[in-house]
Amino acid sequence: MLKLDLEAEFAESVTGLLDELAMCGAERNGGVTRLLYTPSWLEAQRLLERRMTECGLTARYDCVGNLFGRLAGRGSESGVVLTGSHIDTVRSGGKYDGAYGIAASLTAVKFLHEKFGPPLRPIEVVSFCEEEGSRFPLAYWGSGNVSGTFSPELADGLVDAQGVTMREAMEAAGFGGTGPSGEPLSAKRTDLAAFVEVHIEQGMTLERFGERIGIVETIAGQRRYVVTVLGEANHAGTTPMALRRDAMAGAAEMIAFLERAAQKAGDPLVATVGSIECVPNVPNVIAGSAEFTLDIRHMSETLLTGFCDTVLGTFRTIAERRGLKIRVRSVLHTRPAPMDPVLTGRLERICSSRGIPYRRMMSGAGHDAQMFRSVCPTAMLFVPSRGGISHSPDEYTPPEDLALGTAVLAELLYELAYGEKCP
Repeated sequence: MLKLDLEAEFAESVTGLLDELAMCGAERNGGVTRLLYTPSWLEAQRLLERRMTECGLTARYDCVGNLFGRLAGRGSESGVVLTGSHIDTVRSGGKYDGAYGIAASLTAVKFLHEKFGPPLRPIEVVSFCEEEGSRFPLAYWGSGNVSGTFSPELADGLVDAQGVTMREAMEAAGFGGTGPSGEPLSAKRTDLAAFVEVHIEQGMTLERFGERIGIVETIAGQRRYVVTVLGEANHAGTTPMALRRDAMAGAAEMIAFLERAAQKAGDPLVATVGSIECVPNVPNVIAGSAEFTLDIRHMSETLLTGFCDTVLGTFRTIAERRGLKIRVRSVLHTRPAPMDPVLTGRLERICSSRGIPYRRMMSGAGHDAQMFRSVCPTAMLFVPSRGGISHSPDEYTPPEDLALGTAVLAELLYELAYGEKCP
C-alpha cells in the first residue's frame, strides 16, 4: 500500500491552482462565473492546458472542448484510468465546485509521476467542458459525450437565453468540426478502465458528523418537472371566494402537500419547488395561471417513481376539485447511479488503514461520475463543505481537507495504474 504523508505539499498545490482558476470569471462579490464556451471558460481551459504540460502530461482537447492530460503507461495494459471533474460553474458560484476535482487529480498524478515514474496503465486527468447546465438547457454535456450518452448533434437544437445555439457557441470557441463525410466528430471513449472523481460534498453531513472523507455509494436519481396550473384571471375585489378559479391558490395547495409528503417519506428523499411564476402577476387580479418547477430525488428508483406518481396524482386531484386544469412536463429523468462496489471497497480500506474518519453516503447532487457507471468501474469521494454551502461565493473547504482528499485519490490511482491490474 502506498504511504502518503504529504498533506502540506498537496494543500499548497491544490489551493494555488484553485486560486488561479478563480481569476477566470471572477466577479466583484467574490463569486466565479464560467459558462460553457464563454471567454472565461476558455481562459480556464487554456490555463489548465499549460499546467498539464508543465506537469509532464500530454494535453489534448476533444471535439466538444473536454481537456485531457495524459500520462502514458509503460505496460501492455491499454485501458485508461481517468480522473477529474468539470470546469464550468453556475452563475456567481464558488471556486471549489468542479475545479477542486481537477486540481486534486492534477496534483495527485504529478506526485505519482515524479515519485514512481510512468505507470503500468495510462492515467488521464480530465477537465470536462460542462456539467452544470447553466448556459444551455442540458447538463453533463462534457461527460455525456465522453460516455456516449450524448451525441454532438444535440448541439444544433440547444439555445441559450440570448438565442445562441450551442453549435454556434462551440464553434466560436474553436471546437466542433466534422469527419471526412461531413458528420459531426464524436467524443465517445471506448478505452476507459476506470473513472474516479473527487468533489466537495456540497452538503453538511461530513462536517456535522466530524468525518473527513465521504465515500459515495450511490448518486441519487432525479426527476424534474414543470407544472402549469390553469385557472381564470378575474378582479380581486369583485369575485367571491367561492366562485374563484385561482391558479396561484391551487399551486400553493399543491406545494404545501409536496412538503408534507416529503417530510413523511423521510430521508434521503428530498423534494423542492425552486421557481414559480404567475400570470398576470399583479396585486389586484386573481392569477389565471401559475407555473412552478418540481425537483425530486432519491437513491431508490422504485421509491422515487412511487413518490412522484403519488404527488402528481394528488396534484391532479387538487386541480379537479378547484375547477383548474393542470399540465405536467417532464424535463429531467436520471436513474440512481450506484458506484462500483470494488472501488468503493478500496477507498474504504485506504481510509481505514490510515485512520481517516470516513462515511459511506449517498450524493443528493448529480455529478459527472454518474455518466460512467455503465461504461467502466466508477468511484467518487467527497471532502467536507463548510456549512454545507455550495453554488455560492461563500463555498469553502479548508486546505487540510482538500489535501487529504487528494492524498486518498493519489493512493487509489496508484493502486489502479501502478498495480498489477485494474478491476
